[in-house]
Amino acid sequence: MNVLVTGATGYIGGRLAPRLVEAGHRVRVLARNPDKISDVPWAADVDVVRGDLTDPDSLDEACRDIDVVYYLVHSMGNPGEFIESERRCAQNLAAAAQRAGVGRIVYLGGLHAESDRLSTHLRSRGQVGEILLNCNVPTVVLQAGVVIGSGSASFEMIRHLTNRLPVMTTPRWVNNRIQPIAIRDVLYYLLAAATMPLPRSRSYDIGGPDVLRYGEMMQIYADVAGLTRRRILVLPVLTPKLAGLWIGLVTPVPPRIGRALIESLSTDAIASEQDIDAVIAPPPGGKTRYRDAVALALRRIDSGDVETTWADASATGAPADTLPSDPSWAGEVVYTDDRSVDCDATVEQVWQVVEGVGGENGWYSFPLAWTIRGWLDRLTGGVGLARGRRNRQVLHTGDVLDFWRVERLERPHLLRLRAEMRTPGGAWLEWRLESCGAHTTRLHQRAIFFPKGLAGQLYWYSLMPFHGIIFTGMANNIAVAAGRVPRSPGAETDGSTTADRRVEGCSPQERS
Repeated sequence: MNVLVTGATGYIGGRLAPRLVEAGHRVRVLARNPDKISDVPWAADVDVVRGDLTDPDSLDEACRDIDVVYYLVHSMGNPGEFIESERRCAQNLAAAAQRAGVGRIVYLGGLHAESDRLSTHLRSRGQVGEILLNCNVPTVVLQAGVVIGSGSASFEMIRHLTNRLPVMTTPRWVNNRIQPIAIRDVLYYLLAAATMPLPRSRSYDIGGPDVLRYGEMMQIYADVAGLTRRRILVLPVLTPKLAGLWIGLVTPVPPRIGRALIESLSTDAIASEQDIDAVIAPPPGGKTRYRDAVALALRRIDSGDVETTWADASATGAPADTLPSDPSWAGEVVYTDDRSVDCDATVEQVWQVVEGVGGENGWYSFPLAWTIRGWLDRLTGGVGLARGRRNRQVLHTGDVLDFWRVERLERPHLLRLRAEMRTPGGAWLEWRLESCGAHTTRLHQRAIFFPKGLAGQLYWYSLMPFHGIIFTGMANNIAVAAGRVPRSPGAETDGSTTADRRVEGCSPQERS
């Protein structure tokens, strides 16, 4: 069967695509930036087509000769921006699928009660489901509750709140009833939905075997994680906006996403019917209990084996946007900070350090400055440093890295990061490695900033006094750390750790 997956760079799609391949399907994935797919383990097993749900022409090509389309795209941005965009994207996909003669659409929506109190995000997801159900292509809508799995936004919110706060204040929604579902069960139903009997288009509720209150979910997490019982104080006056800001400070989940998750919990989220059991048999061994799903997720996190995370989907801006330093930006003001260091280490040794930056390893200079910048970003609604990194040693294109995202990776010679922090302009940080002999590598480090207006220029100049400390220290300390990395067997050593360290000064420059 020929299958098209939209949202393949996201949390669900990035896990479903390889499982569809394993099930014997021929898989095509739609990506605005195919480079984000090129570095995933299953890239060679799928056909990648460049396209965008806002571009109907690109969807015609993507849907050609396709039997089943998986619609796994959802926004959690500002309500004023995404509601109309999501409606238009769903209409574009439905029309393209009809023109191409697609046999079925499978959409993953949100579990919710019929209520006027639904959050904006749940209403939007419901709207997308209705558009697809009412199109002329047979459609299955699976409505899932809180998804529990390593890296999911809902699980990360529970994990960090419970880990960090032995006593916490919460809104009244902590007492609402929820039917969480394990990510493995969500994937099971999505896979089966491609071939299940479908007399007519309709929606199905899917949930796990447990119906719990959110407070109970945190207490069960604490027990599984070996923590003491948490004290939860309910404050009726705590609004979703305030709670979102609070979650943004305590967890890696940005305030805008935290608020969306909280608003989605403002009403009970339990299955109203079990009709799915008549067309798809329950997973082998039964549905996963919430306690077991938590244990499985923690095991994945502890082993560093997290396939995808909520942060894998792109933030604002396309990850493959042209760098401001590229020729197409000629005539604009671009500030750069360039440093070069000669390291007494092989390219592989230096690369091991470069690829390991961020997260628990830090940024090799002025830790307090990075911490303060992260907190300032969180306070202004940004992502901050709390996202960390998915794997302690290995990066992939599209991975989040604290308040950066991997834009380009050419192992072992180039790593380019795009900033997702709040700045009055675009920012990048890049390392290039150049072999200068058997055991000497030149590390080229470049920070790039494309200011937007006067505020952007003032921002750059206000930080210039700190650049010498931060960026010089970073380049030097990476060189020192690389010299300590064990060399490959057979490599000659002379006992030194660094040689001829040379840092070239920098100043903002204007390109024209």
